[in-house]
Amino acid sequence: MPALGSLLPTKNFAFLSADDAQLAQLGAWAERYFRDDPGTAIFKLRQFAELLSKTVAAHHALYLGERETFEETLRRLSFERIVPKEAADVFHALRKAGNRAAHETTGNHSDALSALKFARQLGIWFHRTYRKQLDFKPGPFVPPPEPIDASASLKEEIESLRRRVAESEDAASRAQRKAEEHARARESAEDRLKREAEDRAIWEKLAQETEAEKAKLLAQYEAMQELPMRRPSRVEVPMIQLEDEIFEVTVEDTERAAHLEALQATAEEAPKSEMQEFIARGEEAATKIDLDEAATRALIDQQLRDSEWEADTKSLRHSAGTRPMKGRNLAIAEWPTASGPADYALFVGLTLVGVVEAKRRRKNVSAAVDQSERYSSGMGAGDFVFPGGPWGDHKVPFVFAANGRSYLKQIETESGIWFRDTRRAENHRRALVNWPTPDGLSGQLEIDQDAATAALKVMPFEFGFPLRDYQQGAIKAVEEVLGAGRRSMLLAMATGTGKTKLAIALLYRLLATKRFRRICFVVDRSALADQAAGEFSTTKIVSGKAFADIFGLKRLQDVTPESETKVHICTIQGLVKRVLYAADSSEAPPVDQYDLMVIDECHRGYLLDREMSDEELSFRGQEDYISKYRRVLEYFDAVKVGLTATPALHTTDIFGDPIFTYSYRQAVIDGYLIDHEPPVRIETALSRAKNCIHPIHP
Repeated sequence: MPALGSLLPTKNFAFLSADDAQLAQLGAWAERYFRDDPGTAIFKLRQFAELLSKTVAAHHALYLGERETFEETLRRLSFERIVPKEAADVFHALRKAGNRAAHETTGNHSDALSALKFARQLGIWFHRTYRKQLDFKPGPFVPPPEPIDASASLKEEIESLRRRVAESEDAASRAQRKAEEHARARESAEDRLKREAEDRAIWEKLAQETEAEKAKLLAQYEAMQELPMRRPSRVEVPMIQLEDEIFEVTVEDTERAAHLEALQATAEEAPKSEMQEFIARGEEAATKIDLDEAATRALIDQQLRDSEWEADTKSLRHSAGTRPMKGRNLAIAEWPTASGPADYALFVGLTLVGVVEAKRRRKNVSAAVDQSERYSSGMGAGDFVFPGGPWGDHKVPFVFAANGRSYLKQIETESGIWFRDTRRAENHRRALVNWPTPDGLSGQLEIDQDAATAALKVMPFEFGFPLRDYQQGAIKAVEEVLGAGRRSMLLAMATGTGKTKLAIALLYRLLATKRFRRICFVVDRSALADQAAGEFSTTKIVSGKAFADIFGLKRLQDVTPESETKVHICTIQGLVKRVLYAADSSEAPPVDQYDLMVIDECHRGYLLDREMSDEELSFRGQEDYISKYRRVLEYFDAVKVGLTATPALHTTDIFGDPIFTYSYRQAVIDGYLIDHEPPVRIETALSRAKNCIHPIHP
């Protein structure tokens, strides 16, 4: 950061001076820029977030230098759970806002105000975690001076923030603030002109430095585009990566690097227990991140954009004239209903597929589904179409409630994106890790659970291969609990009893009756994936056709399923990499990519079967692997069926107790397995000779 003489005062970031003066000053400059140049304010806050992320990395001896991009730093910190998901979401919101401000010359005062709130909450999280002050109380956010051309909504928000500050002040602070206001009012014309001249000089210097900084970034970007032999083409490089590389430091800031390297050296000598304490404290501090309603809406906007919706609470509003359009997936804010305006109405083209109730970050979100259901019931006709229905009182099939907080099992009802399919009274609300995509919701509309359940009951068990009685019994058990609405189930069947053939028959029935759209068949090693693909490709199902001839099949080498793919074979290690090692939610697979997951040999989920390089993926031990295994399975909004011969404790924790068991002993009794190896007779020359010796009787 350029040195501009004395440090700028800041009310929102001053507490960070004890941690890192540069962090406090980046926040101060953002406050200073806010009124006249909101885009540059956002840019400064992106720099704040990047420095903060690298400071966190250094505290854990994971700092890799200034050449590592912001995105890569966050990727590593998120994967190791050093930065909890709640904090990571805020980091990424700032990163992307900064990217837009730099490349698209966007960034208005509302965006800048949200970014200031995001940055302050990240600073508070950092201070509570690394200064070991979990109970730190920073006081309310102090809004910067409003711009001259502020919109009515911005003025209202800033005034609301000011009232909150005033309400929290004690008598002494209130008197001091009023004294400062009176002193400014009594300021002489000469003093005022002098102060304004000093401010003008600072701003001119800032403008020159900012233009120089932007010119360097642009030059680097253009140089990057002219080096095709050193990197893939623009088409092959994700846009996020291109955007982040622009921000790589071109001239090393020696003071900043020295500070981070000193933190790194200290962390390398620290005991591991201290690192674990940081992680535990960071998780607890993340639960205390407190965003007001306006900032929460800005965060939800970004989450929706990451899931392929067009969302902007400030501009894409019903009151501003926004209406659904063909070919666009719009999240339109403040859509009117008989029960009040829905915070968002989700449209796929002209079709209304969902309504959303958005709450403040610290509010209970599970109970808010009730309000979104009232929106569904009170939705009137308009310039759009309903996707069928009504379903009882409901006119909108999918209802949601969210508060911007990532899903945490420990605070389940206060986190995640809560969802309910209103088309069946039996459907319960549940928490999702991320927002469904427009394609995912459209696909769900094609599923008729009641029709599929009825079809399964009358469908004969006729295949191109014999199915044993116990295999039919296992399939019937799965179909029965599916009809009852269960979403996790376990089949315990002895090794050698034909679980793969059972799976092929089960998946054929479920796909033929359109109970599911796309299925992920999960194994724990590449050899088993190839073996399963061979079975799906050669096993004849009906009319001499193999399963793969009837339904689209993608193998292990295919990272992303296509629209017509019905079964995708994956390893759990591949899913861990795709889900947990993604830079952010926009790079991870959609949560609705699969609606059924069948996990073969699910008891082996804890084995450290390394199929990725240490650079890509590492595990600290069995407990760490189980944690990642479970996080991946819970990430997808899919029904899970586990297949195992020997249920482990963590297996039943994830899938529940077995709904069907076929033991080794029973298989032996039924004659499908034998209880021991047949005896092997070993002959030697001596034994054969003995057989030829006969006793001589007198």
